[in-house]
Amino acid sequence: MESCDVITPPADDPRAFGRIAAANALSDIYAMGGKPLTAMNIAFFPTCSMPPEILGEVLAGGQDALNEAGCCLVGGHTVEDEELKYGLSVTGIVHPDQVLRNSTARPGDLLLLTKPLGSGILSTAVKGEMATKEQEAEAVRWMALLNRAAAELMLRHNPSACTDVTGFGLIGHSCEMALGAGVTICLRLDAIPLMTGVTDQVADGMVPAGCYQNRSFYLSRIDAGCCKTDRLLPLFDPQTSGGLLIAFSPDDAAQYQEEACKNNVFCVVIGEVLLQAGVPVLIA
Repeated sequence: MESCDVITPPADDPRAFGRIAAANALSDIYAMGGKPLTAMNIAFFPTCSMPPEILGEVLAGGQDALNEAGCCLVGGHTVEDEELKYGLSVTGIVHPDQVLRNSTARPGDLLLLTKPLGSGILSTAVKGEMATKEQEAEAVRWMALLNRAAAELMLRHNPSACTDVTGFGLIGHSCEMALGAGVTICLRLDAIPLMTGVTDQVADGMVPAGCYQNRSFYLSRIDAGCCKTDRLLPLFDPQTSGGLLIAFSPDDAAQYQEEACKNNVFCVVIGEVLLQAGVPVLIA
């Protein structure tokens, strides 16, 4: 299996940016139940406006994440560009009979999320100089966290489906999961975890354009009842290096949660899979 992902900086620190970009690229392999083996750097660098030391720090951050993942860097390519961008092409392995898909959730499954939402909103606040140092540090910490531990634990507990929550936001990826499996996904709004400060930043207008674009595209595909759309904005927030959204039977979900607690792996039950009920996603 192969995956490729390139992003612009969601953080000011170049080494943190490199690690986040690598974690983001590795996440696709973990979400499919695979083990990353090799990676190639892909960098776009403005040589006229930035010193080369910045690129060195970005690549070092990426290498930090690859080292933690046990993934070997085998090469890469750098292009001169007007805007700094970085990512990786990652190759991994998985037995053909054990590939996890986002289209195989079953009615009765519970849905677990392994990172809180809000990285896009907090990154926008950082760029707008509206985020506190604590909010910036929390966003960087979650984005830099590999999905490796959550994925390895997942494989021990019979998941029925999995996806990682990235650019389409929680709603978008939930819609994909529901449409692929021919089911309806019910998300429990009060159960969905948010990074600290996300609600305040939404109130202050620190919302990325991609969040509004996701809302425009997916709003007709959900039933949110009387819920105010501003409260839903974090669910449309495009995530960078977001968590895994995993479907388990109730028994397997309970076992996953128990072992996750013992191993300091974040996870929250945020909803369940229902028989198809008119729209892909219900917000309760």
